[in-house]
Amino acid sequence: QVQLVESGGGLVQVGGSLRLSCAASGRTFSSYGMGWFRQAPGKEREFVAAISGSGENRRYADSVKGRFTISRDNAKNTVHLQMNSLKPEDTAVYYCAAKVTWPLLSSFAGEYGYWGQGTQVTVSS
Repeated sequence: QVQLVESGGGLVQVGGSLRLSCAASGRTFSSYGMGWFRQAPGKEREFVAAISGSGENRRYADSVKGRFTISRDNAKNTVHLQMNSLKPEDTAVYYCAAKVTWPLLSSFAGEYGYWGQGTQVTVSS
């Protein structure tokens, strides 16, 4: 069983930055692929970014490339999402997710077996 707890959400102005964190339980964190997804009101959950177990491989949604950076610290069982140049369309609940089956790097929500409770990000114009 993997438990995930997100933090770092909040209200920020357009062009600002936020850093989301996700703390994971478990002794084999480096064997989990980790992802960030988001869901805006009235919309489906969408992929934001993913990182492999070692952190060597990363994948981003086109809408966030060049603005968001996913990283992980396997010694601290945490994954981060640094969000810069935020736009109103980035407003959503952001979810951290863990994937324990190969391949570890995925942009498909259905392939992740564990989810956090979500953290709200609101970008005001």
